[in-house]
Amino acid sequence: MELNRVKQILSSSADIEVKYNDASVWIDEVMEDGQTAVVHLRGPLEERSQVSISDLQEG
Repeated sequence: MELNRVKQILSSSADIEVKYNDASVWIDEVMEDGQTAVVHLRGPLEERSQVSISDLQEG
């Protein structure tokens, strides 16, 4: 995924599905380097991970 699309998803009020390694995740924030994002799995687990933006996929 590209940085601009990640920023669009973060600012959107819509529920846009994003996947990381085939798991559905929420994007929490983009790191200052512009290449990584903090995400967490959808559901009861709140464990957050830093992942490469290029590894995120929409839908």
